[in-house]
Amino acid sequence: MVPTSENCALTLAAVVTVLTSVLLQGAQAGVVVDFNHAERCKDSLYMGTPPRGYLSNSFKKICQRYEDKPHYVTLYDPQKHIPIYSAYTFKKSDGEKKVDFPWMFEPQLASEKSSSNMEPFPQSSSMHMNFEDSQAVLEDYADVVQYERGQLNPDEHQADPLDKASTYTLTNVVPQIREFNMGPWAEHQDIIRKRLNNYCRGKAFVVTGVTTSGHTIRRNNLDRVAVPEYMWSAYCCTEFDQNAPYFVRYKFPVFAAYGLNDRVNNHMVEVPLKNLEKFLKGRMGVDKNFQIFYNDCVPDN
Repeated sequence: MVPTSENCALTLAAVVTVLTSVLLQGAQAGVVVDFNHAERCKDSLYMGTPPRGYLSNSFKKICQRYEDKPHYVTLYDPQKHIPIYSAYTFKKSDGEKKVDFPWMFEPQLASEKSSSNMEPFPQSSSMHMNFEDSQAVLEDYADVVQYERGQLNPDEHQADPLDKASTYTLTNVVPQIREFNMGPWAEHQDIIRKRLNNYCRGKAFVVTGVTTSGHTIRRNNLDRVAVPEYMWSAYCCTEFDQNAPYFVRYKFPVFAAYGLNDRVNNHMVEVPLKNLEKFLKGRMGVDKNFQIFYNDCVPDN
């Protein structure tokens, strides 16, 4: 039977369908080359653009997927076993904290062939060595009473149960000194939650990150999890209440804050975005073009 042009067209269409399916499956991976696709968490970033200027090539980009849906992005350091930042869209919430979700890990940090979804830690305490090499595990946080697991994307800034659940992965967590975590850090997260709840009229994008120093959680005589020296956070909301009182209005469309992760002198300092970027340039491996939000959260129009 001689193939007709119609048959050829059908065959070509079938091939394109298969290739598209394969490519889309690749795009859904948890650990990705970039974030510039909806399935790779692009919608979690202002103008679909992640912070720029990080110098290290060893960091891993994670599209944080839970139950087959992308929820937010994380830049992860597989050597220090902590996130460098998590970027997410804020959801208006009552601030309730859910603590009944299981802690999860990122299978793709250990093997590209693994699931693209975050998964709960297995019931047995033993994890495969590949996982321990690539990320923090529950045992790392088991015997360190001075530290709390501090979420960069906090569940209090989410409303949907699936969005809340997705924040309970250790790839979204850093060791925070207990006094800082339960004091100034918790207070700041609540201040931002109320501010964005009350005065942001559109979508609010948040990036929360760390600077690192020499302090590390050790286990079995090995350096396991780096302890951040400073915590920082910035939000971007271009559609806001123009009639808000001045003491709030000047903190829109964008504002930032940082604090020392310590027992003392750990208050959060609120600053303009450029001040935060200048502060961070001296404490992180970034170049002179370091920028947290595309065009500093200034709309193009």
